[in-house]
Parts: sequence; structure tokens; C-alpha cells
Amino acid sequence: MFLLLLCVCFGTLTSSVLGLDFRYQNTREVEEYLKAVNKNYSSITYLHSIGKSVEGRDLWVLVLGKFPYEHKVGIPEFKYIANMHGNEPVGRVLLLHLIDHLTSNYNTDPTVTSMINNTRIHILPSMNPDGFESSPRNCTYSDGRFNMHGVDLNRNFPDAFTKDSSPQEPEVRAVMDWVRSEPFVLSANLHGGAVVASYPYDNSNGGAELQGGASVSPDNDVFVHLAKTYSYNHSDMYKGNLCNYQFFKDGITNGFQWYALQGGMQDYNYVFGQCLEITLEVSCCKYPNEDKLSGLWAANKAALLAYMQQVHLGVKGQVFDSRGVPVQNALVAVEGRQNLCPFKTDTNGEYYRLLLPGNYTLKVRRWLRLHH
Repeated sequence: MFLLLLCVCFGTLTSSVLGLDFRYQNTREVEEYLKAVNKNYSSITYLHSIGKSVEGRDLWVLVLGKFPYEHKVGIPEFKYIANMHGNEPVGRVLLLHLIDHLTSNYNTDPTVTSMINNTRIHILPSMNPDGFESSPRNCTYSDGRFNMHGVDLNRNFPDAFTKDSSPQEPEVRAVMDWVRSEPFVLSANLHGGAVVASYPYDNSNGGAELQGGASVSPDNDVFVHLAKTYSYNHSDMYKGNLCNYQFFKDGITNGFQWYALQGGMQDYNYVFGQCLEITLEVSCCKYPNEDKLSGLWAANKAALLAYMQQVHLGVKGQVFDSRGVPVQNALVAVEGRQNLCPFKTDTNGEYYRLLLPGNYTLKVRRWLRLHH
């Protein structure tokens, strides 16, 4: 009994000391919180910076997992990113509370424990800390949306459909390098200004992908499932009309069908990173009053957890050559799905393909680069 009371008191003290209540923590406070979590839960967390913002602020990522420091064969990589628009900070708050929920419930909640033991979870609470620090609290728009070079980070990634010679910003380069460094399988980025789950494609060049006003990817069925997983586990998103300005059936939308977007992060992850990503708009007001934050956490908590579990959807495996050596860069294609960039095995010969239940034919072949 004494040990149980001691643990409860310690947890309360930790939350109080870290100040993780429902408010907007500034960048320094976020860093202090993440460092404290890493110290208190060192066996299941790893904190590192993936780069710096224009003004030199670290882009901190907290990794959670049974093996937080490195990828392990058979354990898929998942990530959440928030606050790429500095004036949309609700996602930043949600991800901090998600971290608190995951760490404080490890080894007590079976779902959380299984998730951490069988998934490597990466959380970037703020991709645009400079924008956050410069943003006035405005419900609709403010200059803090952009980075300190005045660039919208969600228009600055390489695009599969439109060529753009604009250089990538430091925050975008950091995320691109991060995506290349980890074999991510599933991801979501959190925004504000609507309540809807949006999925690829965001752009089109008028080719075969353009169907009935939507830009449809080869994995459209999976994306619809992923978006609905979030919307129907959210308290209200599935209703589709929370913000009273546009109706979204089931609380989801094809990105292009909503509005065309060039240089977006979700298309980049999917096409060039073979990581399926959707965009989660989690609040009608971009920068709501702090008294709304606890309700927003309650509305999104189950959805955030349910979406993460989808990283285990479909099939995974390894490709070996005749000598039993893992084959890197083997092409793993699902018959009937012509991806713009083929999915390839990683350095361990691993592949992950998120697929709905059904019968599929996978074709695997070695990719060779010929030199003349």
C-alpha cells in the first residue's frame, strides 16, 4: 500500500513540477518538459533534435518504444508532427498530453503498453517554434503561420506533380532528412482552422489521378480507412459540420478536392518517403482560448491512440537473397497499385505495406542501378 501511494504522489508531483496543465507552453517550457520526461522514463524514451529553425531553436523529437534508440526489425516506425503553422498550436498541446498519457500509463494500461512495446513512436510537438513564438492569439489568421523567412512550411516540400526550384527551408530540410533516416510507415500532422481528416493527394497535374474532382492515390482505400479511423474515434469529427462553414461527409476529405496544395508535407511523405500520412485539422479556431484545451484533448485522445494502432495494418516482412542476406532496395509492389515511387526494402531488407483485409499479390524484385 505504501509503495502504491508513493507512486501516485510522485506522478502528481511530476506533473506539477513540469507544469503540464492545459495551457500553451512556450518553447523553453516544452524543451524542459521533454527533457524531464526523457529523464524520468529513460528506459522507453529517447530525446533528440532533428535540426534547428531559422532563429536557431531546436526541433525536438521524443521517441517512445521498448527500443527507443534504434530501429528493430519487425517494429514499425510511427510519427506525429504538430505546429508546422506557428499560429495553430492546439496540436502542440495535444501531443504533449499524448506523451504524458503514454508514459504515465506504460505497464499499467494494456493498450498503451502493447503500443509502446510493439511500435517505435516519434513525436515532434513543434515544427515551427519560431512561428509559435511570434504568433498573436488570433482565431483565424496571424503572421505566425510562416517561418521567420516568411515561408509557409506546408508549401515548401518537393512536389510529385509540380516542379518548383524554391529552396527548402531549414525546418523542411530537417524533416526531409529525418524521413530519410527512419523507415517510417505511418504518420499524421496536426493543424487547426477546421475539424476534418484530409488525405492525399493534395495536388494533381491533371493526369489519371484526377477523378471526379479528387486527386486519387493508388492507396486511396487505405487512406479513406485511416481518415475514418480518426474521425469516428474523435468525439465529433465524423459529424462533418462542426465549424459551420463546410460539410465533410464522415469528417474526411481528399486534400485536392478540398483545395489544391503544392509542396505539402503529406504528399511528400507518401510519394517520396513511402510513409502514409494524413493531415488532421483539430480545431475550428486556429488559436482557441486556453479554457478550450482540456475539451479538445478529451475530443481527440481516443482518435490519436486509435490512429497510431493502424501502423500494424496490412503486411510486413523481409526480403533475402539465396544466401540468406537481407536485400536492400528490393522493389515491393502490390499488384494493381501503381505508386509514383515504388516501395523499397530498407537496409534490413524489410518492407511494410499498409493494406485493408483481403487477398493481394505482392511482386518483389531486385532493383539494380546500371552504370555506363
